[in-house]
Amino acid sequence: MKKKIIDYEKLDKKYLWHPFTQMKAWIECSQTVIERAKGVYLYDTNGTKYLDGVSSLWANIHGHSHPTIVNAIKRQLGKLDHSTMLGLTNVPAILFAKKLVDLTPNNLTRVFYSDDGATAVEIALKMSFQYWKLKGKKYAKKKKFVSFSNSYHGDTLGSVSVGGVAMFHEVFKPLLFRTIKVSYPSCYRCPLKEEPHLCEIDQLKEIESVFKAHHQEICGVVVEPMIQGAAGMVPMPKGFLKNLEKLTKQFGIHLILDEVATAFGRTGKMFALDHEKIRPDFLALAKGITGGTLPLAATLTTVEIFQSFLGEYEEFKSFFHGHTYTGNPIACSAALANLEIFQKENTLYKLQGKIHLLKTLLKSFKNLSHVGDVRQLGFMVGIELVFNRSSKKPFPVVQRIGHQVVLEAHRRGVILRPLGDTIVLMPPLSITSTQLRKLVKTTYDSIHTITQEQKPQRNSI
Repeated sequence: MKKKIIDYEKLDKKYLWHPFTQMKAWIECSQTVIERAKGVYLYDTNGTKYLDGVSSLWANIHGHSHPTIVNAIKRQLGKLDHSTMLGLTNVPAILFAKKLVDLTPNNLTRVFYSDDGATAVEIALKMSFQYWKLKGKKYAKKKKFVSFSNSYHGDTLGSVSVGGVAMFHEVFKPLLFRTIKVSYPSCYRCPLKEEPHLCEIDQLKEIESVFKAHHQEICGVVVEPMIQGAAGMVPMPKGFLKNLEKLTKQFGIHLILDEVATAFGRTGKMFALDHEKIRPDFLALAKGITGGTLPLAATLTTVEIFQSFLGEYEEFKSFFHGHTYTGNPIACSAALANLEIFQKENTLYKLQGKIHLLKTLLKSFKNLSHVGDVRQLGFMVGIELVFNRSSKKPFPVVQRIGHQVVLEAHRRGVILRPLGDTIVLMPPLSITSTQLRKLVKTTYDSIHTITQEQKPQRNSI
């Protein structure tokens, strides 16, 4: 009997709606259907192998199908698949919470679980807001949040409200709560038109001025620590985050760190806050938390904030927020295994040499006339493509140069994702030096082909 051949691509186009995707173009073009993965490679239904250059949207840490995580999931599945955290608890959720508290700054003592980065940020916003309400009439005016230009914190309405990417967020503006926006210290495209060494100073002055004028109205400030992700991988100047922390303490404002993209080794340290020894009031974690295997997120906060929610039932001080799969034991088991691998395989130590190699390899991109800027923090890289390097003039949007580069890389066996015309490199931390060289060379050659030879690509991915 002949095996029935299923046209998965046809079924996808008939039934699915993909995120951040213009479905008209998707339906009109051929697509790749991924069937399995191992290590740093993805395999499609035709058996074609692709190097995963973006860690399956910045989530995979130790390579796909790592046996330690796979076995942990299998063991837990045989014990307990799920039980609610409303009125009950479970062993993996307890143990992983303790691990997180042990790893993070010692002022963070409580863990609230959710499912993804947006909800982790949303929880921090709601906790901060309710905390000030519980503090009494003296703090009644505290209803606003400060966030940075071009920031991205997720797609729930709360996380969108503190976001700053117009392309993603503008359409939902009537639904959002008002925030106070401040300039992010982007040195390549400085909003203040300053020299790089002055940028940090002036931007801190702007923030200090906002805090002075509005601190009685501000609950907290939300920031991606050390580097903005969706804005195009834009690192902060050294010392900026530390000085921001000092300002929040001075004016009685919560510091909310969104480490959804930056945690679990991405920047070269376990957490980005470790670079400048920051002690935030809230810490949002997701993506790499399970090694890129299962949905899980966590929001950590302080004992002071936790205790403000304690009271008698009739006082209604509880934090009325939760998710069906909060603290799922299988996901928490995967997360525990993820941390186990960090320790057993000495991941962070081994990563340092690869970060240095990556930095060295990226120097060659200066030879490409349409590469305006190359930005790197650890294993987070943004390569910004421009029409004119001298003026920093971008390519016309209609050309979709970043997308064309990604298609060319795909043809060469590497999976990338653009942020507009910024090409992102964020491979699994487990990538070997040889694989890293292939990733960078393929990216270089793809940029050269598209920007120097202007070779069009019709296929989509």
